[in-house]
Amino acid sequence: MKSLAELKQFYQAALLPELTILEKQRLAARQKIFLGAAIVIPIALLLILVNREFTVFVLILSFIILAAVAGLATRKYVSNFKIGIIDKIVTFIDESLIYRKDKYIPQGLFVTSAIFKQHIDRYRGDDYVVGKMGQTQVKFSEIHAEYETRDSKGNRHHHTIFKGLFFVADFNKEFKGQTIVLPDKAERLFGGIGTMLQSWNKLRGQLIKLEDPVFEKLFAVYGDDQIEARYLLSTSLMKRIVDFKGKTNKRIYLSFVKSNL
Repeated sequence: MKSLAELKQFYQAALLPELTILEKQRLAARQKIFLGAAIVIPIALLLILVNREFTVFVLILSFIILAAVAGLATRKYVSNFKIGIIDKIVTFIDESLIYRKDKYIPQGLFVTSAIFKQHIDRYRGDDYVVGKMGQTQVKFSEIHAEYETRDSKGNRHHHTIFKGLFFVADFNKEFKGQTIVLPDKAERLFGGIGTMLQSWNKLRGQLIKLEDPVFEKLFAVYGDDQIEARYLLSTSLMKRIVDFKGKTNKRIYLSFVKSNL
């Protein structure tokens, strides 16, 4: 693990010069966006005043144009930030890690995790990192998975299943069954009744009750092997998960499937 002193030295020597250049690019991109808005918005308002029947069409067209201007203006800045900053940070953390800005965890591996049961209609991601940390093979990336619905008029609407960092660690050892750890809303909302509601979730397998009361309030655990689940979720691991949850203040999902966490 790198020390705070090493991190400060790395920031001054490697990151600060890049960030100074990138800040100029960011300001230039923002100026282009403002200029585009200053041209498009008055024209749109004028067209609406001339003929109000085209209001919806003009607003949609204006939005598309402004989105295109913003995308073109920021594309170079975002790409340079990933290559100049994120790539260097990843290498600094561990030289064995490889960063690929446009790759991401494959959909098949995401589905195999068995964390999310919803059918996926749209799947994308970026910022892929792969390598070894100690003796463990790891890979992670940003992922955005969505499902699609249609309203009465046939219009498509996309809804987020998961949007965040998806992390895979290979244990090099097959688990006997599946153990799934989910954020526990029922327990916090309904107490004892929540436990009963959890037990009705047959799609997830058996509800597994553990001995850590703090962990139990935050998470619901399902699996098809009670003994293995309790072995995997040791007292020390449950405490580390709870601590991590407290530090990030994010929803955390875990699964032990095949040989992967």
